[in-house]
Amino acid sequence: MSDNAEPTIQRNGSIPTQQGPASAFTGDVRIDALHQAPAPSRVTTAHVSFAPGARTHWHAHPLGQTLIVTSGVGWTQCEGGPIEEIRAGDTIWCPCKRRHWHGATTTLPMSHIAVTEALDGKSVEWMEPVTDEQYLAGRAT
Repeated sequence: MSDNAEPTIQRNGSIPTQQGPASAFTGDVRIDALHQAPAPSRVTTAHVSFAPGARTHWHAHPLGQTLIVTSGVGWTQCEGGPIEEIRAGDTIWCPCKRRHWHGATTTLPMSHIAVTEALDGKSVEWMEPVTDEQYLAGRAT
C-alpha cells in the first residue's frame, strides 16, 4: 500500500443488511457490515442488532473482540463468569480465545458495533447455542 493512498468511503446502505444465520444466532438478529479494511489490515466492523430474546451462540475470537453498545440493553457472559448487563455507551472487551456470548435482554433490544481482527483469515469460531436456561439466568442481574 502506498503512503499516498486516498481514503476509501463506504457509503451507508451500500452493503445489504443480512439476517444473522441460525448457525451462529438465536432469534432475530440483523447484521450491517460497516467496513473491512484492505490488507495488510485484518480489522472488520459490523453493526449488529438483536431483537428482545436474541443472542449469539457461544463463540471465541482468536485475537479478541471489542463491542460498543450503541442502543438498548443487553447481556454478555464469558464462560464461567457472571452474566453482565450492558447498556448504550458501554464498551466491552471479549478476551482472545475466551468462550462468550452476547445479546439483548428478554424484554429490550440491543445493538452494538463489533470490531474484530482476523488471525490467518479467521476472526471467529462459532460453537453451540446458548441454552434458554443459560440465557434466562441473566434475569437475575
